Order: sequence, then C-alpha cells, then structure tokens
Amino acid sequence: MITHPSYTVEPWCLRETELNLGVLAQSESVFALSNGHVGWRGNLDEGEPHGLPGAYLNGVFERHPLPYAEAGYGYPESGQTMINVTDGKIIRLLVDDHPCDLRYGRLVAHERVLDFRSGVVSRTAQWTSPGGRTVRITSRRLVSFTQRAVAAIVYEVEPVDGAATVAVQSELVANEQLPRFEGDPRVAAATESPLVPEEHFAQDTRLRLVHRTGHSGLRVGAAADHIVEGPESTRWTAQSEPDVSRLTVTADLVPGQPLRLVKFVAYGWSGERSLPAVHDQVDGAVAGAVSTGWDGLVAAQRAYLDRFWACADVEVEGDAQIQQAVRFALFHVLQAAARGENRAIPAKGLTGTGYDGHSFWDTESYVLPVLTYTAPEAVASALRWRHRTLPAARERARQLGLAGATFPWRSIDGAECSAYWPAGTAAFHVNADIAMAVVRYVVVTGDEDFERGEGLDLLVETARLWRSLGHHDAEGVFHIDGVTGPDEYSAFSRDNLYTNLMARQNLVSAANAAVRHPDRAAELGVDDEEAAAWRDAAARMAVPYNESLGVHEQSAGFTSFQRWDFEDTPPEKYPLLLHYPYFDLYRKQVVKQADLVLAMLECPDIFTEEQKARNFAYYEALTVRDSSLSACCQSVLAAETGHLRLAYAYLGEAALMDLDDLEHNTRDGLHIASLAGTWIALVTGFGGMRRYVGEEGRPDQFAFAPRLPEALSRVAFTVLLRGRRLKVDIGQSSAIYQLVDGEPLEVLHHGEPVTVTAEAPVERPVPPAPARPEPQQPQGRHPEGLTGGEESPAEAHE
Repeated sequence: MITHPSYTVEPWCLRETELNLGVLAQSESVFALSNGHVGWRGNLDEGEPHGLPGAYLNGVFERHPLPYAEAGYGYPESGQTMINVTDGKIIRLLVDDHPCDLRYGRLVAHERVLDFRSGVVSRTAQWTSPGGRTVRITSRRLVSFTQRAVAAIVYEVEPVDGAATVAVQSELVANEQLPRFEGDPRVAAATESPLVPEEHFAQDTRLRLVHRTGHSGLRVGAAADHIVEGPESTRWTAQSEPDVSRLTVTADLVPGQPLRLVKFVAYGWSGERSLPAVHDQVDGAVAGAVSTGWDGLVAAQRAYLDRFWACADVEVEGDAQIQQAVRFALFHVLQAAARGENRAIPAKGLTGTGYDGHSFWDTESYVLPVLTYTAPEAVASALRWRHRTLPAARERARQLGLAGATFPWRSIDGAECSAYWPAGTAAFHVNADIAMAVVRYVVVTGDEDFERGEGLDLLVETARLWRSLGHHDAEGVFHIDGVTGPDEYSAFSRDNLYTNLMARQNLVSAANAAVRHPDRAAELGVDDEEAAAWRDAAARMAVPYNESLGVHEQSAGFTSFQRWDFEDTPPEKYPLLLHYPYFDLYRKQVVKQADLVLAMLECPDIFTEEQKARNFAYYEALTVRDSSLSACCQSVLAAETGHLRLAYAYLGEAALMDLDDLEHNTRDGLHIASLAGTWIALVTGFGGMRRYVGEEGRPDQFAFAPRLPEALSRVAFTVLLRGRRLKVDIGQSSAIYQLVDGEPLEVLHHGEPVTVTAEAPVERPVPPAPARPEPQQPQGRHPEGLTGGEESPAEAHE
C-alpha cells in the first residue's frame, strides 16, 4: 500500500493520488470510516468497482452451524459471522446514459484523502465517459462520532467540456452481491442474502428499509434523507423494493453548474424491539442529522477529534513514515471503539469481515491499554460488554466443570464460536486478560464506581475460575495444567508462565477489591475463606524456571523440547501453521508470537533486569512472528533490554502492518491490535512507561524509562493518569515531563522519583543503553530494517 507511488507520506493524512485497482480491496480497508457502532468500508461512491463492499453494525451477525466429523462434549454448536448490512453509501452516477464505472472510459485523475484531524474522507475524480464527455466528481463522507447512528456524504458532479445529462441514484441496498467466498462454505451460506425483508419505503427525498436476520433474529433498519441542489431542470423520483430503496436525481448540466447531493443515513438494530420501534428509531436519527446539517456534522466531528488528539497524539521526529503510521493507527483504534457503547471491539474493527467480525483477547491486551491512557470512556464501554456476557461465561464454566466464569476465545455476542478447541477451550488466559484490563482501567482512571460494580463482578468470577482450574501439589505449589497460552504453537501446556502470572495478578486483585468493597463482596458470596484461598493460590503459583540455562520457561518443560529446524525451513513455508501439522509444532521449541515476552511486559515486577535480558535473547531466537500481535511486544522488550535498533525495526513492522500489507490480508480489514501496538511500541517501548503494582496499602506506581534509537531524534506523547494530562517529551539525551493539567503527580524516571507540577516542566537526563550481545532471530525471520545495514524501516521500504 504505502510503498506504492500512489501513496504519499504526510503527518496528518493518508493520501492516494491515483486509483490502483490492484490494491482496491486493501484501500477500502485503510480508507474505512466507523465510530464503533456504524462502519463503512472505503468503497468508491458509485459502488463499483469494488474489492469487498461493506457496511457494518457492531453486534449484528448471523449464525451458522459448526458441524464436526467427530462430535465432542463442550464443542460450540454454532458460529457467528458479522454480515454486510444495508449499504447506505452507494451513489451511482450516469453521464449521458453511461454508468460511471472507472474501469471504462478514461480516468483522467483520482485522489482520496483520509484526514485524521477532521475524520472525513475526501475524493476528487475526473472521468471521461465512453461517450467522450468529461465530468468532475467530488465527494466527502464521514461516520459521525457525535451522532452514533449517523453517516453522511456530500456528492457533487459537474461537466468539464460541454453540456451533459446527469442522473444520480442514491440508494439503500440490502443483501448486496458479495465477491465469491472461497473459505468455509458454512460461512458463505450464512452471509449470502442474510437479511429477510420486512419493510421498504421511498417518498420525496426519504428512503427506508427494515430487515431481519434469518437465524440470529436481529432487526436492522436504515433510513436516508437528502438535500438536492442543482439547476432548475433538476428533478427527482423515489422508488423502493424489498432490498432496494432509491432516489434518482436528474439534471441537464453545463460547465460551471454542478449538481450537489447531501445524503444523510441513519442505522438502528435490535434483537428485541418491534418493527415500528426500529422504523421510528432510524427516522428520528436521520431527522436529527438533517437538522444538524452537513456543516454541523463536520464541525462536531472536528471538535471531537480535537479533544482526542489533545490527549492521544504521539509526535515522532526522524521518521516521517512512522509519524504518519502512528496517527493512522490511533485514528483507526479510536474508530473501532469510540461509540461501541457496551459492545465488543472486533479484531478488525468495522473495517472488514476478517475473523468473522469476532472479538478476541487482543481487545483487552492490546487495544484497551491504548484507550485506557487516551480515551478511557471507550474502555469502560468495552468492559461493560464483557460484564453483559457474564451469564454466558458462567454457563460455559459450568459446562466445563469449573467455577466462576469462562469467557470465550472468540465471539460476537458472548457465546464461544471457536470450533478449534485447543484455543476455544484451553486458552483460558483470556479471563486473566479481562481482569487485567479492569485493574488497569480502575488504577489509571480512579473510577471506583466501576470497580465496585461491574469490575468487582468480573474480578470475582475470573478468580473463582482460576481457583477451580488449578490445584496444589503435594508440596503446596499451585499448578494450572493443560492450557494454551498466547503462543498457539504450544498447546495444552502445564504452567504456561504468562497464564500463571496473569492468573496470580487476577487472584490478588480480586481479593484486594473484595476488601475495598466488603458489602458488594458479600452480595457476591465472597467470604474470608474464599479470599484467603485466592491469596494462597497466588502466593504459591508455579513459575517455571530452568536453572541451568538461567531463563524462565514459557511452560513447564518447554526448554527441554527439541528445537525447530529453522535452517531447513524455507521462507515460503511461513506461516508454519499453514504448512506443518500442529502435532509437530506443539512438541518443538518454536514460538508463533510473544508469550513469555508478553508476560515480561504485563508483569514487569516479577523479573529482574538480567532475567529480562536473558529471557528476551533466548525466546528471540525461537519466535517466528506468524502473528501480527508479536512485533510490538518484541519491540518493547528489545528497547527495555537495550537493543534499540532491533526495537526500532519491530516498531516499523507493527506500524506498517496494514499500510504495507505485510500479512497480505489487509483486504479483509485492518489489524486493530497491531495498530494499537504502534502506540505500545512507542510509549511503553521507547517511552519505557510501566505500571508497577504497589505493596499492600500503597498505590500503584507509574514509571518511565525513556530511551530512543539513533534514527529518532524526538518522541513526545500525552497520557491520562488519574485525572491529569501528562506530556512526556523525549530527546536523545534528556526527557521532559510536563503536567498539562491536574494536581501534582509523582512518577519514576529510570527509577528516580520525579514530582511534576503544572508550574514548570521537569527535565532529566537519559542514561545510555546497557551494552549486551545482539540477540538473534530464527533464520530468515529478522524484521525489516535489520537487513543491509543501519537503515530505518522507512528507508528500507524506499
């Protein structure tokens, strides 16, 4: 994508200077607009050509069966797939009866711009029809952050070289024809015409369609209204059918006399409300949008984003491509979550149907950390979705013979959807990831009401799970057997270190929260004996360690396994899971993605600096990064252990995952967790930001250990900490801490206490990185930027 000459590197926007049909599907993902509730892929206004048309509503899905060749107890019975709902962004154009399809005639010029500060995608095109008439097309579109059900488009067409008769068809289209699905035929069946018509309407400039999904029973409504501006000859008619509602506007135009259409679209859905209620909901939302007007929506969008960037912007000097990439990343992370309002955050956001629109542990471990420090209201919303699915999680635990709650590996509505049981059943760490997200949110924001309510419920039920899942051996050591950690190339392990350490924090956090809120704990049936059992399990948790190697084990016995034969594994055999049986992967020392390395990031108190350095070097030589989740974690630990050049290379990989289409699947939607990882690599990697758990009765401590690679001259970022806005400005030799607003705050700078006030910034020197041998990667799996010398990721791509 961004390496193609059509794409420019600019600090505050993504600009495409010509249309390249070879990367059309990828461009639809990167130019997608959403607000966490409504999502529109970046399809061309005219509908075709397209790679994958898409309009999505968070939480709207269809069910499909999950048959098994050999059935087993506890296997999920049905899957869930996010569907393409009524597409409201289509505005077809005919010029002297020739449909505007950019594959025909001649495309003279084409440019699209996604502006990260305005939240608007602008497009200009000049097209000569097969009949020889040239027209200029301009459009702007947004999905509103302030009116969550609303999206809008301004579409304008003007002849350039003579008079033309123009017809513009603004449509609502349901059951849109999609490209042939080559994957699971059960998913294809679920997504082919998933919407059953209930109501269609078209009158004057207003359109409406209401449908219902066939199996999941969700009612979906879409309404549109328009403002038409053109010459006196302008006429329009409206018509509707069960799956199409259309406004057709015609006009005779001459150069200098455009036809302008403003289209307001509103969506609504429910699994419970009646057809009249959904009908009224979308009509009311679109009426509100018309009342606000296009200019009002744009102004509100800009104001919303101004507030976000004041708390979230990351400034990078020394690499223009990374500067663009981190703002692109933050914008799309915000879009994935801003108005989710107690719904899940899908792994692809609302940019495509990759992973069937499911939410995974990625949300709590990658996306929510970023939002906690930049847009915490979205974090509370995402955790309330988890809380809302507690009944399903409790039932799943009972089904598995466990106490408490077992949250799903992948889901849309809270039911487990994974037919691959080593992940869907054994990847229990998702429960501790959710608990960690609760603790992080409460500590950073001070939201005690949330902790007392939804937070305590989540902490207690996940703690009960761990106490029932693990057991004490004869010596009293607490073990958790038969689990799959973040590294999915190592399943059914005993004492996966990441899982054990996260479970330990979960158990202690639940016990501490119960002490802080005894009345609520009593309501949940937590007594002193149960809390003491949690603390005892945490205190005696097994922590696998190989004394002879001087490294922690990813899981018990892992370092005794045979090493994978990396030297005889050719590049075309990666990712390994597509070319080798899991049986072989499970019994070898090979790591798909950061696992123990992620544990050192999430639980920094547990390891000494020397242990971190030895662990990182050992697992660096085994990690093949067959997951987009790995590079950012490796970047952070590389920076912490002094390998700044390596950290910088991994930053480039995380930041450019979609802009360079490194996984070759950006067409299916963006990698929201990897985008979040760009911020993680910069702020927790080169900024060295950590949260250290306070001792009994003392608050947690926020610490920074900033240090930059040679390629970057400056990195500055702002984080929200306990009601304050703290800016950290890092140079090669010193770091400046500035309290933008709020009460004085004490933080650590490379272990030294620093009190920051609003009166004056505090500057501290940055010590040099420790000198250590450069760790090695598996053969052929080094990150870009480490080949051929010292060039930066951006220079390597150039």
